[in-house]
Amino acid sequence: MLSGILVAVIIVALIFEFINGFHDTANAIATSVYTKALTAKNAILLAAVMNFLGALVSERVAMTISKGIVSIELEQYVILAALLAAIIWNLITWWKGIPSSSSHALIGGLIGATIVYGMSLENIIWSGVMSKVVIPLFTSPILGFCLGFICLKGIFKLFANWSQNKVNKVFLKLQLVSAAFVAFSHGNNDAQKTMGIITLALITGGALESTSGVPLWVKAACATVMALGTSIGGWKIMKTMGRGVTKLEPASGFAAQTASAISIEMMTFLGAPVSTTQIITTSIMGVGTAKRASAVKWVIAREIVKAWIVTLPITMLLGGALVYIMQAFI
Repeated sequence: MLSGILVAVIIVALIFEFINGFHDTANAIATSVYTKALTAKNAILLAAVMNFLGALVSERVAMTISKGIVSIELEQYVILAALLAAIIWNLITWWKGIPSSSSHALIGGLIGATIVYGMSLENIIWSGVMSKVVIPLFTSPILGFCLGFICLKGIFKLFANWSQNKVNKVFLKLQLVSAAFVAFSHGNNDAQKTMGIITLALITGGALESTSGVPLWVKAACATVMALGTSIGGWKIMKTMGRGVTKLEPASGFAAQTASAISIEMMTFLGAPVSTTQIITTSIMGVGTAKRASAVKWVIAREIVKAWIVTLPITMLLGGALVYIMQAFI
């Protein structure tokens, strides 16, 4: 029998997953919509289905969240505070149209909440944070940028003798595949963070053995809720992602999506809860640079990078502050 507070944590976790779905929908579909490879309605439907399928595939990232960041047994209200911190930041950045990281928001909230709860830095597995969070924070966007650059340069060479009209027709069709691939990879990485936090709550609440993996019902619930959130769409962020950073054509949209999906899948294989937003944005920057450096609107890119940098510290402070407030009422 699940306790009331544990049920509350699971519900809030699923709300976070729902918000994550509409917050990050733009990641998978913005390039397809703005190159006119897909209508917005069909793009959202495709993203929802592929997000759902991707969420069911593995649990390496979920294990990182549930067992690789915190070394202390947490009370349920601490996990609740971490989730609320991530939700608050996600809603703020969604409202402002900033493609921030839901992943780092959740991890930052969990770290800050745990530090204040235990009144110590020793309850964080810093080696895990460094290898699974901090290093991928920098390496995964660089990987996305490089792959985007290389992919588009390769397309330029392979199709150098083709007319622009013929190239556009081919890559409008290929973008259906790349959009599905990036949506699948998004579900495979992003949905697992909420699976991990629910699994952590179940373990600390005594409802699950620490040696157990992610229960099937948790996978199904997270996959379903993310797909529902995705079906709503993230129009504010889509505008920034689709045409704010650089102008995209079908070939460059395909290159950005393919580079993003490959990068995300590589990080998922390593169990790293990366930001799909960061990877997709830098992949778009990479394809823009492959055309010419001046094709990238670096002012907008700089503002996006600022949001990435502040997400972890701000959500750490939010998570810690919420635990402090909750302790006054417990």
